[in-house]
Amino acid sequence: MSNEPITLTAGDAEVTVLPGDGGRIGGLRVGGTELLRQGERYGCFPMAPWCGRIREGRFQDGAVVHRMPLNAPPHAIHGTARDGAWRTARVTADEAVLTHDLTDPWPYTGRVTQVIALARDSLTLTMSVETYESSFPAQLGWHPWFRRGLDGADVRLSFDPAWQEERGADHLPTGRRVEPRPGPWDDCFGMPDGVDVTLTWPGRLELRVTGPERWVVVYDEQEEAVCVEPQTGPPNGLNTLPRLVTPLEPLEAATTWSWRRL
Repeated sequence: MSNEPITLTAGDAEVTVLPGDGGRIGGLRVGGTELLRQGERYGCFPMAPWCGRIREGRFQDGAVVHRMPLNAPPHAIHGTARDGAWRTARVTADEAVLTHDLTDPWPYTGRVTQVIALARDSLTLTMSVETYESSFPAQLGWHPWFRRGLDGADVRLSFDPAWQEERGADHLPTGRRVEPRPGPWDDCFGMPDGVDVTLTWPGRLELRVTGPERWVVVYDEQEEAVCVEPQTGPPNGLNTLPRLVTPLEPLEAATTWSWRRL
């Protein structure tokens, strides 16, 4: 199938999916109100086959050191899948299935599959990466840019992490876990019982980001948007906490955004 834009609808919720622009979600509208920051870098993009930064773009797999392009010097950031075209495998009125074949500069062959399923009061995203050849370390996650303000109401974030990954001057975790600190944040938090973060626009909407993943990056240093990023490991995780994708074991991730009007 083509990689043309897709519109999903359920009740008064509408999602725009952009397979040709990194498999990202271009918009999420509830009752006609757009919840995601607009623009080609924004919306919500999938992070694969890694999340956040890789230190100096280098990761080691066994005795082999691989180098990724430094697209956030001096580091590599957010994977390669967001920069490539995805193919539409299946579409219904409220669900889209996209695939993306990993290719250069990623050194391994593999396929990423993303399912975007819309309901009247929720959006569920699932993703997997699989290989039929060499095993490799990988991470999966999503990077949504939620609008900071809706009709004059500024968003409030609420979550209760078990720890915060201490961030070094290079924006990467130092390896130490510390007590969660007050924002503003560009930080990774541990939630061993699963991601659970609530965004509230007072008097307008409450949106809850949940899922089975144990890490979430929260970024709220921008005036226009805040990011709540569920992911399968911390930044630089290809080096510090590798998850191996094998022909018998794909890596899977999921998140659900549920909302209610206030």
